[in-house]
Amino acid sequence: MGDHSAFFYGTLMEPQVLYRVCYGSSNPTSFQKSLLKIRPAILHHHCRHRVLDRDYPAIVSSPEDSVRGTYVQGLTDGDIIRLDIFEGDEYERRKVKIRGLEVEGDDHGKGNVVGPEAEADTYIWVAGNEKLDEGEWDFGEFRREKMQRWIGNREEYNQRRSLNTTQLIMADIDEVARARDGDPTGGRGRNGIITGNLNNRPGKSLLESAV
Repeated sequence: MGDHSAFFYGTLMEPQVLYRVCYGSSNPTSFQKSLLKIRPAILHHHCRHRVLDRDYPAIVSSPEDSVRGTYVQGLTDGDIIRLDIFEGDEYERRKVKIRGLEVEGDDHGKGNVVGPEAEADTYIWVAGNEKLDEGEWDFGEFRREKMQRWIGNREEYNQRRSLNTTQLIMADIDEVARARDGDPTGGRGRNGIITGNLNNRPGKSLLESAV
């Protein structure tokens, strides 16, 4: 189990997406799942927004608002590197103070019972407020309607590895074209460019050994 902790407020609240980023599979072994402790949490003084034409949200500083998400403990150095790649340059990893939720209230926070304050990493939007929608991002809608394109597995990764160089280049060109035309995952989906970088980055076996 690693020493890092993080607060997630978007697609990574879904364990299958988190597992895919950290372990390369949305359904890893029971042992791998046991390495991460996931529980509900709240981050004060921030607001969550939809990102225009994307499946995922962003958070920005907002003194009067709070964001509900998940507090994940047990992340390794390798996990954090993979998460940094996954989030990309639209976000910046920063330390924040969160509170675990002992009891979850309603969507407006009524009935929340908060635990002690804890420090965690989270990913703050830095790509400009002009790319954000005023509306709140809906996790339930993501799970119902959009999550499938974010879930990949090792078999799909192995199929990609079986491509020869020309086929791989053409596949990447196709992904770039889809991203330019408005890929709602921003390259983070199961066959996206960012996902490919996670699976093909240098030093992958070394990072996996740190799990």
